[in-house]
Amino acid sequence: MSTSRRVAIVVLCWNRWDLTERCLDSLRAHTSAAEAEVLVVDNGSTDVTPRELAKRTDVRVIRNERNLGFVRGNNVGIAAVPRDADVLLLNNDVVVRDDGWLAALRRTAHASPDVGVVGCRLVLPDGRLLHAGTIVLPDTCWGQQIGSLEDDVGQYAGDRDVQGVVFACAYLKRELIERIGGLSEDFESYFEDTDYCLRAREAGFRTVCCGDVTLVHDEHGSTSGDPGLFDALFRKSRDTFRAKWLARLEEHYERDVTWQSILNFPTGYAMSCRGLLRGLDDRGVRARYEYVYGKGTPFPVAEPPDSGDYVLNVIAGRARERRPRVAVVYGQGDVFRRNRGQHRIGYTMLEVDGFPRSWVEQAHALDEVWVPSSFNRDGFLRSGLKKPVHVMPLGVDTDRFHPRIRAHRNPHGDFVFLANFEWGERKAPELLLRTFNRTFRAGDPVVLVCKTINRDPSVDVRARIRALRLSESGGRILFLHNVVFPYVELASLYRSADAYVSVSRGEGWDMPLIEAMACGLPAIATDWGAHRDFTSDDNCHLLRIRGVVPAGDARCPYYAGFSWADPDPEHLEVLLRRVVEHPDEARAKGARAAADVATSWTWTHAARRIRARLDAIGA
Repeated sequence: MSTSRRVAIVVLCWNRWDLTERCLDSLRAHTSAAEAEVLVVDNGSTDVTPRELAKRTDVRVIRNERNLGFVRGNNVGIAAVPRDADVLLLNNDVVVRDDGWLAALRRTAHASPDVGVVGCRLVLPDGRLLHAGTIVLPDTCWGQQIGSLEDDVGQYAGDRDVQGVVFACAYLKRELIERIGGLSEDFESYFEDTDYCLRAREAGFRTVCCGDVTLVHDEHGSTSGDPGLFDALFRKSRDTFRAKWLARLEEHYERDVTWQSILNFPTGYAMSCRGLLRGLDDRGVRARYEYVYGKGTPFPVAEPPDSGDYVLNVIAGRARERRPRVAVVYGQGDVFRRNRGQHRIGYTMLEVDGFPRSWVEQAHALDEVWVPSSFNRDGFLRSGLKKPVHVMPLGVDTDRFHPRIRAHRNPHGDFVFLANFEWGERKAPELLLRTFNRTFRAGDPVVLVCKTINRDPSVDVRARIRALRLSESGGRILFLHNVVFPYVELASLYRSADAYVSVSRGEGWDMPLIEAMACGLPAIATDWGAHRDFTSDDNCHLLRIRGVVPAGDARCPYYAGFSWADPDPEHLEVLLRRVVEHPDEARAKGARAAADVATSWTWTHAARRIRARLDAIGA
C-alpha cells in the first residue's frame, strides 16, 4: 500500500492559546506543507484563540460556536477532512520536536492493510515517559498508559501491537474511518480512544504504537486548571465504557490458572514471575497470584503488597479460588507441597546437575513438573523423578532490553566489560577478577565493571577482594557493590558496556546474561548450564570448562552431592583478548544474539508455551 497518501492533522483547541500556538509552531518547524494539511478546530474558545488563529496562514480553521467536548469537536474535524486523506488527531498540548515524525507514523500505518490506528511514544515535559500504548483490564475498567512515569531510556522502540493508544496523537487510516466512522459520541471525553481502538479490533483492524516517534505531551492541557471537571468527565466516561465493553473484555480470558510464587522482591524468581504473569495475561490466561512463601518456609518474611505495576497489582488482587482447577508453584522445589490445585504443577530450576531428594519427593506428589531448560530436565530425570517433565523456557522483555536503549559511553574511550552477579562461590568471582587482572595492564584502555550484590552479612566482600592480592599494574576493575538500579535503568547499564562476562559455574537460567544479549552486547559465558539452551557459538563466546567438580557453597545446602562446571581461566584470558582485539567480530555476535533473543526468547514466547500446555491440560 502506498505511503504517500494525503494526511490531514486535526488539532482541537479550547482556550489556552499558549498551548495551541506552541503546538502549531512545532508542527510548522517539523512538518512541511506538502506533507499534510493542518486543520484547527476551535471548540468555542473565549480567550484570544479566535483572533490569533485568524492571523495564521499555515492552518485551516473551523470554529464551533460552543464547546462541543473532545469527542464531538474532533468529529467535526474528521468530517471536514477530504475523503481521500487519512486523519491524524493531535492534542493542542502536544509538541513535535523531530523531523520525519509524520512520515514514520504514515509508514507504520500503511505497513499492512490491517493496521487501522497508530499512536506513538509520549513523554512529559520533564522527559519522563508517559505513554507507549494503553491497556484496560476488565477487573477495573481503568485505563493504564504503558510505561507511564518511567525514566525514558529508549524503551518500547519499534512497532508494537497494543490494545489501545491515547488520542493525544492518533493516526487513523481512511479505510478504518469509512468502516466504523468517527469517535463514539457515547463519550464526551476520556475512554473514547480505547473505545475506538476496540471498535477497530472488532472490525478487523490492529492498533499499533510506533516506537520510532516520540512527542511531548503536556497532559490535560485544557482541563489542567479544573481538576473537578476532569474527575467528573473521567468517571462518567468510565461508567459508560464499563457498560459497553466489560463483557467483551472478559471474553479475552480463555484459560485460568492459580500462580503461587514470589512477586515483589528483587530476586530471580520474583522478576521472572512478573514477566510470566504479564505474558500469560496477554495470551488470554487469567492468572490468580498467591504468595507461596511465608511461615514455615525457607523464606518466612511477608511479601510487600505493592508491585509498583498496575497490571501485576490487578492480577495479585484477584479473588482466590478455593480449589483451583490448575495451580502452579513457581519457586524452589521445597515448597511444592504448598500447591493447592486439582492438577498440581511444580515449576523450578537449579544450578547444579541434579535436584535434592526432598525436592524430588515433593515433585512426586504433583501431576507434572516444569523446568526452564533441557539442562534442568536432565537433572531431574537423573535424580530419579518419574513424573512428566516439561521444558518451559523463561524469557526477557525485549521492549525494555534491546540494542536501541540509551547508552552512557565511557568518557575516556575505554573498552568496558560488564559483569552482573550476586557474590558467591557459584559465580566464581575470584576466577574472573584474577584472570582479568592478569590479562590486561593498568595502562590498557580496558576496564571491568562488576555490579555485585551480597545479602549475606557473614561475607565480607571487600576482605575477599583484598585477599586476592590483585596487582596494581594489572587490569583495572571497578565495583558497583550493593547498588540497586531501578529495573527500567538496567538496560541502559548493559548498553553502556562494550561486552558482558558471565563465568559462573552453573546457572538455572542466567537472566542477566539473556538481558545483556537482548541489548546486543557481545557476551562471554561458561559452556555449561541452563543458558546453553539460548547460547551458541554463533551468538556468544562460549568459555570452555576443564570438567565438572563437586558443587560447594556453605550457604546453599541444595548443592550437596552434585556437580557444577570448572571454567578454564586460560581460555577466559583468550576470550577476553579476542573480544577486545576483534571488536567488529564481537559486535556481530552481539547483533546476532539480540536478533535470536527477540525471535525466540521473549516473555511472549514463554507464555505461548505455557498457554499451549494449559490448553492440553484443559485449564
